Amino acid sequence: MLDRKKAPHIKDAVEYGIELKKPDVFKLDNGVSVYNIQAGTEEVVQIEWVFKAGNWYEKLKNIASATNFLIKNGTSTKSAYEINEFVDFYGAYLNRSCYNETAVVSLHCLTRQLEHILPVVQEIFLDASFPEDELSIYRQNMQQKLAVNLRKCDFIAGRKIDELLFGASHPYGVYSAATDYDAISSADVKKYYNQYYRNGHCTIFSAGILPANYQQLLNTYFGSIPFNQVELEEPNHSINPAQQKKWNIINDDQGVQGAIRIARPFPTRKDPDFPKVQVLNALFGGFFGSRLMNNIREDKGYTYGIYSFLVNHVHAGAWMISTEAGRNVCEATINEVYNEMQQLREGDIDSEELLLVKNYLIGTLLGDLDGPFQIIGRWKNLILNGLDDQFFYTSVNTIKNISSEELKALANKYLNPDDFYELVVV
Repeated sequence: MLDRKKAPHIKDAVEYGIELKKPDVFKLDNGVSVYNIQAGTEEVVQIEWVFKAGNWYEKLKNIASATNFLIKNGTSTKSAYEINEFVDFYGAYLNRSCYNETAVVSLHCLTRQLEHILPVVQEIFLDASFPEDELSIYRQNMQQKLAVNLRKCDFIAGRKIDELLFGASHPYGVYSAATDYDAISSADVKKYYNQYYRNGHCTIFSAGILPANYQQLLNTYFGSIPFNQVELEEPNHSINPAQQKKWNIINDDQGVQGAIRIARPFPTRKDPDFPKVQVLNALFGGFFGSRLMNNIREDKGYTYGIYSFLVNHVHAGAWMISTEAGRNVCEATINEVYNEMQQLREGDIDSEELLLVKNYLIGTLLGDLDGPFQIIGRWKNLILNGLDDQFFYTSVNTIKNISSEELKALANKYLNPDDFYELVVV
C-alpha cells in the first residue's frame, strides 16, 4: 500500500534516458526523400514540403519571401479566396514560411481529410499564378508593416546586429527598404517559383497518424512533379563583418528605452564545441534562472528580461545577448553583461548551479520530444543541417557529463568582450 506519509523520490531530469525515435524513410518516383514519424493518439497529420528556396538563393532582394507568401494566393483555376475556403471547409491549415536557406509549405489536417486536400497542394506547386492584384496587396502590406517596425528600436537593433556580424550584402545580414518591394514584379516571382519550387529541390517531413496508403498518396500527387531533377547551384556568399565594434544609434530622440545587442561570430552546429557551449550559454543567459537574468533583472532591475542564445544558421553562426533597458541604464546593463562574462572566465561554478542548468536542458529536451510533430521537427533540424542522430545523443551526453572546469575553459575561449560587437538603439 502507498505510504502517504513518506515523500516520493524526486528524480533529477539528468537521470532519465532519452531516445530519439527514428523516422521511416522512403523516396517518391522523382527521388524526393520523405521522412515520417508514425505516432500519436489523435487522427491528425502534419506535412511539410521543405524547398531550398530561402533568401540564400535570391538575386533580387525579397523575392524569396514574396514568392513563398504568394504561392497559395491563386492558381489558373482558383483564386486565393477559393483556395482558403476549400482548405477551411475540411478543417485544415495550409501555411507557408520563408527562412534564410529554406522555404516551407506546411499542412495540418485530419487524417481522413488528407486525400481531399493533397490535390490542391499539388496544384499550387504546379500552377501558382501570382496574380498582379495579390502582389500589389502584398507590396502595400509589407511596406506598411516595415514603416511601423522602423519606429521600434528593437526591430532596428535586430537587423543592424546581423549586418555588423555578416555584412549588408550577405543573406544573413541583408535587410529591406520600402523601395525593394516596389522592384518586385510578377515576372520575377514566377521565374523564382519555376526555378526553386516547380523545378526545385524538395524534401518532405510528415508526422502523426498517417493513413495506410500514405506513400501511394504522396507518390500520386507529388512523385511526378519535376522536383530534384536539376542540380541546384549553391551560391558562395562572403562574410564581411564590420570593422567598428561599438555602435550607438538614435532612432527616436524622445525614446526612453534602448535595445541592446551584444554579439560575436560563432561556429555552426558541426563544430565540436557547439554542444558544450549550449550548456555554457544556458548558464550564462539561456533561461529564466540564468546569471544574466538574476543579475540584470532580479538584482539590478534594469530590464524585464535578458537572454543569450546561439544563432544557428546553416553556413555561419553567432552568439548573441539581447535585451531592452531604460535609456539611462543601457551602459550599466552592458557593463554587467561583461562582468558576468568575467565571472565565468575567472570564478568557479558550484555543483548545485550546474545541476540546475543540466536539469533544465534535459527537461527541455524531454518536452521537445513530447509528440510526433516535435520529434519530426527535431529530425528536420538535423537533416537540413547535414547531421544525424549521433549529434543528438552527443548533445545529451554532453549536458549530462560536462564539468565546471570545461565550462570555465570555454568561457575563456569565447566570452571575451573584445570579440563582441556592441550595439545600442534608442
